[in-house]
Amino acid sequence: MTDRITSPFGARSTARDVVKGHDLSGQTMIVTGGASGLGVETARALAEAGADVTIAVRNAEAGAIAAADINTTAGGRVSVGLLDLSDLPTVAAFASAWGDKPLSALINNAAVMACPQTYTAQDLEMQIGTNHFGHFVLTTLLARALMNGSEADRASRVVSLSSIGHRRSPVNFDDPHYRNRPYDKWESYGQAKTANALFAVGFNQRFADLGVNANSVMPGGIMTPLQRHLPREEMIAMGWIDEAGKINERFKSTEQGAATSVWAAVGLELEEVGGLYLENCAQALPWSQESPFEGVMPYAVDPEAAHRLWALSEETTGVRL
Repeated sequence: MTDRITSPFGARSTARDVVKGHDLSGQTMIVTGGASGLGVETARALAEAGADVTIAVRNAEAGAIAAADINTTAGGRVSVGLLDLSDLPTVAAFASAWGDKPLSALINNAAVMACPQTYTAQDLEMQIGTNHFGHFVLTTLLARALMNGSEADRASRVVSLSSIGHRRSPVNFDDPHYRNRPYDKWESYGQAKTANALFAVGFNQRFADLGVNANSVMPGGIMTPLQRHLPREEMIAMGWIDEAGKINERFKSTEQGAATSVWAAVGLELEEVGGLYLENCAQALPWSQESPFEGVMPYAVDPEAAHRLWALSEETTGVRL
């Protein structure tokens, strides 16, 4: 890979390490799923550096608790907005309430993983429905705000959280919602995470010249509420924890897991750069069997697939530019 973008940071850097030295005063940012896990640490680092951050959450009480905790060190810069990505009218309501107010960065962090076969309020398969289609509607409806948030020397940014789980499946354009094929929770998660990566490619294609860049992020393996649907026995079988409950040393802390999201939002190395898949605070290398827990599959950054996904997303949600 020529001209690969890297940074001074790495796999064990924390979100606070990445944001150190940045003055984000006057910038406004939204972090979806900001009430727990990576979202809390992403919002904390950005707010402590001076950004005004809205954490968009399903649970108002949990959001209020998270915001209060962050605000003890962030000087009251964090507020809470209600957002249920599995119910598209509520997504539209959140975007409408925001309006065209300048938005410096949108971090699409919220996700569900490996859940039983269920469907959203609009009858979309839950994982791709929430992780991709919900964020598609949110980001598209906030596109004007993002354009308004760009400045002459700084583009606004969209950060789309993907996962190494994307290697489990490309997007199945013939049957993305498992209407005519057996449901597999990990294949479904892989499809959704591929969609998250492709969305960054597609959004960047459309908005880079309008002052907004988009990249996708693989945060790394982290124990967060994302694992809520996984039995302990399954996590042991996959090597995530041992019989005593000790977490695999390959996993990151939540502070480390949030680092690449924060770098994608503020890193100077990424100014006017988009359509990339990032991990460990650098542009990812192509996936290989020699390093199976890192890298990006070609289909997750394929421009043609990104175009197909955008068309499918417009058709599915009725939201068009």
